[in-house]
Amino acid sequence: MRERLITLACALGALLLFAALFVRGEGLDLRRVALPTTIERHGNGLLGAMSWLEAEGIRTVSLRERFDTLAKRRDLPRAGNLLIMTVPVATPFRPQEARALDHWIRAGNTLLVLAAVSDSPDWGRGGLGVHNDLQLLTGLDFETVRIPASPQNAAARLLEAARELAQPQRGTLLPNRPHAYLRGVSRAIAWSDYPPQAWSVQLPRDGFVLALAHQSETGEGVLWMRSAGPGTIIVSGFGSLFSNRALADADNARLLANIVTATVRPKGAVLFDDEHQGLAAAYDPAKFYNDPRLYGTIGVLAAVWLTWVLGGTRLGLPAMRMPAPREAELVRATGGFLARVLRPAAAARRLFEHFFGRLAARTHRGGQAEGLPWEWLEHHPRVRRADVQQLRQWYAQAYSDRHVPLTRLHNLIVRTERQLAA
Repeated sequence: MRERLITLACALGALLLFAALFVRGEGLDLRRVALPTTIERHGNGLLGAMSWLEAEGIRTVSLRERFDTLAKRRDLPRAGNLLIMTVPVATPFRPQEARALDHWIRAGNTLLVLAAVSDSPDWGRGGLGVHNDLQLLTGLDFETVRIPASPQNAAARLLEAARELAQPQRGTLLPNRPHAYLRGVSRAIAWSDYPPQAWSVQLPRDGFVLALAHQSETGEGVLWMRSAGPGTIIVSGFGSLFSNRALADADNARLLANIVTATVRPKGAVLFDDEHQGLAAAYDPAKFYNDPRLYGTIGVLAAVWLTWVLGGTRLGLPAMRMPAPREAELVRATGGFLARVLRPAAAARRLFEHFFGRLAARTHRGGQAEGLPWEWLEHHPRVRRADVQQLRQWYAQAYSDRHVPLTRLHNLIVRTERQLAA
């Protein structure tokens, strides 16, 4: 019974370890990075913006496919849609996506890019290729606002930029002039988890860009708009502007509502780019973990495993009773030992000594003192002359310290003794 209880305790411990490693739990990692996706309810997620728009009667879509599928969707009107995307991205863009997105915008749709360039949320830290992506998707080039400094100060700024802030740092968006997107907006707030850097936008060669707002802390622009045929591209230098933690601050919600009102037509939709933040249609972690069949399957497997561990396994080894060795096994073991240490010639000589001793006892001869009995054996009527000749040959080999086939010698001696005793 004690062994069963110990096994049960170890099995339960193994199940708890499995649950800790593979079963997701909310709040287990308080410092995890909240990605800007529509399923993320913490920090920099966009679930708040999506839920609020749905509550206001605006159709929303979590886009979990590449941009080259936009023109093929039959559930969306051809024009009058708004696509909200964040950069830097987790899943890189493909070249054909940029062309497909440009065609989609020029068909009369709007692209809103929330670029983490003027703010620095935790999900955007270390984003590679953000400026290339912005140039590819929007046609705008961004350059850092350089401050003259010595190489020592430049290295110190790099170290400072990699240090997480003790408290999030606020960035403030202020309108430049009246605009439909900024109606009723006096300021909007963004939050940085790492020291932000100031950027300036470079005008595209094939057109112009309209700067709608600037950052109060640096004076640099943070909201731009440019036309692309019938469509529009809006770029925000604040990536966290409409995140869960910032949407309710200042006039952020008003700014989002103005953009949606001005760009989304009746039957149009607001699309959130979840694909390039790692939330693809092929795998939905929220749906997977919310499926009750997952936990039912885990429960059945755990019950079967526990039943097998407690009832189908042998807890203790059975007592091993070794039987006493038989005479033949002892002889075989002794012979094997001797065969490893005794030379064949020496064993052959010993066999001949015993053979001659038994002959002397049977015939009442004086043993080897009277000479070897080869002549007597050759004239014995029951012994073959060829066997005697073979014995004499092996005898000579043994006393010359040459190899002798011991098995054949033993068998010949036994056969000769049986012939003599017949």
